[in-house]
Amino acid sequence: MTFSLVARCAETGMFGIAISSSSPAVAARCAYTRAGVGAVASQNVTDPRLGPLVLDRMEVGLSAPDAIEAMRREAEHLDYRQVLAVDKHGTTAIHSGGNALGIWAEAKAENVASGGNLLANKDVPAAIVDAFGASGGHLGDRLIAAMRAGLAAGGEAGPVHSAGMQLADKYAWPVADLRCDWTENCPIEAIATAWEIYKPQLDAYVTRALDPREAPSYGVPGDE
Repeated sequence: MTFSLVARCAETGMFGIAISSSSPAVAARCAYTRAGVGAVASQNVTDPRLGPLVLDRMEVGLSAPDAIEAMRREAEHLDYRQVLAVDKHGTTAIHSGGNALGIWAEAKAENVASGGNLLANKDVPAAIVDAFGASGGHLGDRLIAAMRAGLAAGGEAGPVHSAGMQLADKYAWPVADLRCDWTENCPIEAIATAWEIYKPQLDAYVTRALDPREAPSYGVPGDE
């Protein structure tokens, strides 16, 4: 019911994940990033414990493949799970259980991994990985371009209704965490619109957290 990608920006070290599904609020249950560590997507009959588990293993020095192997030893019911990971070196790994739903597929390259289930066809993750590699600019822009490519390649077998994008930079919190929890329109385009609005203000929100005395105003009521 989901297609996604996890990625690392080779220039900045920023991590990101973008995800979409026919299920509601997919990003709230499936998207995990940690600054300086990596990004993980835990999907297909989701177990929200798996994202933090894999990130914890990478934080103590395991590579993405070794962290996925550790998850396989420690977690249960993995035949039903699909988990994607990228680490601080850009190494990627994917676990796809044999009971993943419908047509499922995966693709990976340096700094990016994509997977999906209940897909329209097996080419969707490869289209996502190719689009990420071919695009430039901010990591958020590349994630949006990749998700649009996945949708254009067929996406899910049915319509998607929720989407999300999360970015981790140098701080203990995500510098962007954009979600569309349900829409009858295209949730990926909803996230793209939100990103167009949020992107120019991203650095300002970081400044507000670190030193509000230096934070710029954006002219909203009470913001002076």
